[in-house]
Amino acid sequence: MCGIFGWVLGAAKRQDHETLVSLTDLMSHRGPDGSGYWLHETSDARFQIGFGHRRLSIIDISGGAQPMSSYDGRFILTFNGEIYNYIELRQELIARGHHFHTNSDTEVLIEAYRAWELDAVRRFRGMFSFALWDEAEQRLILARDAFGKKPLFLAEQQGVLLFGSEIEPLVRFPGFNRVFDYDALGHFLLNRYVPGPPTFFRAVKKLPPGHFTVWQSGTLKTTRYFTPPIATTMPEIKSLDDAIRLFEETFDEAVRIRMRSDAPFGAYLSGGIDSSAIVATMVRHSIEPVRTFSVGFREAEYSELDHARVIASRFRTIHNELFVEPSAFMEHWSTAVLRRGAPVSEASDVPIFMLSEMASRSVKMVLTGEGADELMGGYPKHRAERWIGLYQWLMPHLLHERLIYPLARSLPYGMRRVKILALAAGERDFVNRMRVWFGGLSVGESEAMLGRLLSATPPDLFPFSSQIQSSLRRTLFFDQTSWLPDNLLERGDRMMMAGSIEGRMPFMDTALASVVSRFPDEFLTGGKGGKTVLRAAMDKILPPEIVRRKKVGFHVPVGEWFKGPYRDLLRDMLASERSNLARLVSGPKLNSLVTEHLNGRQNHERILWSLINLEMFLRTFRVAT
Repeated sequence: MCGIFGWVLGAAKRQDHETLVSLTDLMSHRGPDGSGYWLHETSDARFQIGFGHRRLSIIDISGGAQPMSSYDGRFILTFNGEIYNYIELRQELIARGHHFHTNSDTEVLIEAYRAWELDAVRRFRGMFSFALWDEAEQRLILARDAFGKKPLFLAEQQGVLLFGSEIEPLVRFPGFNRVFDYDALGHFLLNRYVPGPPTFFRAVKKLPPGHFTVWQSGTLKTTRYFTPPIATTMPEIKSLDDAIRLFEETFDEAVRIRMRSDAPFGAYLSGGIDSSAIVATMVRHSIEPVRTFSVGFREAEYSELDHARVIASRFRTIHNELFVEPSAFMEHWSTAVLRRGAPVSEASDVPIFMLSEMASRSVKMVLTGEGADELMGGYPKHRAERWIGLYQWLMPHLLHERLIYPLARSLPYGMRRVKILALAAGERDFVNRMRVWFGGLSVGESEAMLGRLLSATPPDLFPFSSQIQSSLRRTLFFDQTSWLPDNLLERGDRMMMAGSIEGRMPFMDTALASVVSRFPDEFLTGGKGGKTVLRAAMDKILPPEIVRRKKVGFHVPVGEWFKGPYRDLLRDMLASERSNLARLVSGPKLNSLVTEHLNGRQNHERILWSLINLEMFLRTFRVAT
């Protein structure tokens, strides 16, 4: 796990070694164990190639330094991530006559490319973003893993191509124009995150998940190589027992290969079924006690520490806990925005950053439960999507708009979830319904906030392109292609790496995704709490109070903090003369949101959190608006 940075510069834009070092080292938190740099000119001397690397040493600690050159000098690689099936690929390549000089997955990636060229990415069972220079072909390959667990940002400006694991090194490049993308602002208000490929910087884009792009002679060509199998696989498994057996086998392997490490590791444990299942499976494959890490709050209704302790005691883990206080949260908040390179979409990002700092004192890698809900149907919205079609058939659109919609909008502070459910049930446009579930502003509200019309068409239509008839499966496809890579997986990467911790996610395994895509809808969301197969598989392993526990989610009490210790911050960010955001959107609308929340009339904590983070982002990056 590392941070990578690099460039392709026209001859007139060449930079020196010191610039490469200084920009790469802005990501020293991603790789505190080592660094490496490489500068090179194309054979025609028209372009300069630069690779920078910061290393967090986990596999082949002594032999995996980067950028790595192949034994014959043809390939140079800078690589962020892990190829979990590198041992099996190495054996296959040796059988084909390839030679290895290290035990690292980095060299396996190089030799896999030598053997299979661009098709190699389809064989990798892991998380990765990498840049590989092929001297013989004079081309650069940039690639990102199937689900987008590892980031790769690209920027093109006037003879300059930049790429990196984080945005900060790109925007700090000499002469970089930090022009604000106003279209991204509209999408942010609608979604509470910016759907890729755009970012808030007009020149910076995300390489989408499951894509590679090839640079050659000054041009880029981008190709999709992976589509989540939920979009293309028919639900063919009829027996619940067969589904459980297939899940158990594949999940066990997904956890086992993610425990491959030459450095100490552990697991993040929330006390929910997802992380508990991972810990229970890790114990099966570990000869030493598993280290577990949990985070919680003094406010008992927001803390899951008691449930985490049940699992830690059951499996005799070496358990560590962190209590988050409002003051410590504040100390880490601005750094979280800097590392994210964007507004922090969820308040839970910050405690994960804090937990990662604590965990890094004893381990370098953890297994986490991200992706379980998006793979197996664990959110309340997934259960609701199964009957929304029936509701819309029974409830005339006009009646919903005139009766249900106004009632839902007026629901009081404590009924936020019911309000969102009621609003989503009547939304017939699938794109807008996905936005409602996350609690963003409506198109009308966003236009009123901006004082202008906006294009509500998503920047990338692929997450909405599935032609599956099942509304549940369409929603899961959206989750796996937008909500995860552009929100939750960004959190997983940026917040853990901000604390110098690698996070591995067994539920985000491509083989497991293929198996689960064969399950019918009722095996996903049937029963209390959804994730029917997962709960059945864990029924004999985990305590019943964990297996039968409903989905809670990791919630930070910012709504209460906004009315208490963060009250002055709320007003300074959104309602003061210092507010950058107040110059971009309607001041009266901002003030209305703040006032309604503070007096308890409405619970606007989600959108207020998003707007405060946008203001913090504008201040941190000094964006040219």
